[in-house]
Amino acid sequence: MFSQQDLVQVARQTMPFGKYQGRVLIDLPEAYLLWFSHEGWPSGNLGQWLQLALEIKINGLEKIVDPLRTPVTKQADEPKVRIRFDE
Repeated sequence: MFSQQDLVQVARQTMPFGKYQGRVLIDLPEAYLLWFSHEGWPSGNLGQWLQLALEIKINGLEKIVDPLRTPVTKQADEPKVRIRFDE
């Protein structure tokens, strides 16, 4: 059985290897996840999270993990850059 923390990991954890290295697990293509289901899941938590990502995608529930994604913070103190072309 999957926990709430597993959903958070699917929404935030990145793929550590392979063609889609660095991509968040829920953003992996369904075909890639199906390939794992036929060839064998990685061991440990990663395999469980990939299985959960596939189940979410198969059932069209990707939107349930959107609120769990890592929030993007804006830097309020970033200087504004002005580009001048008249020089």
